[in-house]
Amino acid sequence: MEGDTLRLGNGGGQIDGKVVQTFQKSFVQVQNILDQNRLLINEINQNHESKIPDNLGRNVGLIKELNNNIRRVVDLYADLSTSSTKSTDIASSEGGDSSGGGGAMKYSDGSKGGHKRNRPA
Repeated sequence: MEGDTLRLGNGGGQIDGKVVQTFQKSFVQVQNILDQNRLLINEINQNHESKIPDNLGRNVGLIKELNNNIRRVVDLYADLSTSSTKSTDIASSEGGDSSGGGGAMKYSDGSKGGHKRNRPA
């Protein structure tokens, strides 16, 4: 996807590759933090189940770390939202579709962005 441009709407404006790279970098950061959170949660659960006082005391620090990680994810998503809004405004002002229809993100190869990921039940 490197070097790709992103079209907005029905043939709307384009977002350059740097913006796409920024989004990708942020999503990688988010995924790494979420992976770390999964490990933290597993350790917290094991410590809780063990009922060993030292392990339970360790959970205090682990939960603080987990909370900080969640805060970082929220901040990254807020930054992405701001960047997305700015990029959309720039693309619209550079000849984007002003009809108000659509708004779906499409890559230059015609594929649509924003695919939903199915989670196992």
